[in-house]
Amino acid sequence: MITMIAAAAENRALGKDNQLVWHLPNDFKRFKNLTTAHHIIMGRKTFESFPKPLPNRTHIIITRQADYQAEGCIIVDSIEKAIEKCPKGEEAFIIGGGEIYQLALPFSDKIELTVVHHSFEADAFFPEIKLDDWELVNSDFQTKDEKHLYDYSFETYIRKQKTPQQ
Repeated sequence: MITMIAAAAENRALGKDNQLVWHLPNDFKRFKNLTTAHHIIMGRKTFESFPKPLPNRTHIIITRQADYQAEGCIIVDSIEKAIEKCPKGEEAFIIGGGEIYQLALPFSDKIELTVVHHSFEADAFFPEIKLDDWELVNSDFQTKDEKHLYDYSFETYIRKQKTPQQ
């Protein structure tokens, strides 16, 4: 199963200058809980935004740079090759950035989305979800507090099965 996991604002903003534009500790905890012990697929810029590789995960980096190296990581040049590197029958996660999410959307079975209830100036955006293709199966609204400056919701979408007439 291929799952896209992201935090995006109401205007689909993901971040600016390769950084998140909000800080939501509970979103980080959820990300860690869901992705630990799994393969995670990301673009080179997303990987380079981390101070070090994320622990207890297999990193697959998509890049056009033929000579790119990152110790302990799998390097590929397409979303298709990244998916091929993931164990069959196990959940793998697409973790960004914006271009990678767009490429991965047709291959994805599930979306774990944290919606930040605010709009931000950004240079990277999450792709638009066509609700004809996706079913919202869970939504958990969280109110802002002393550690979270914005209201947010954890949402889970599952790709709808096509019927023969579609």
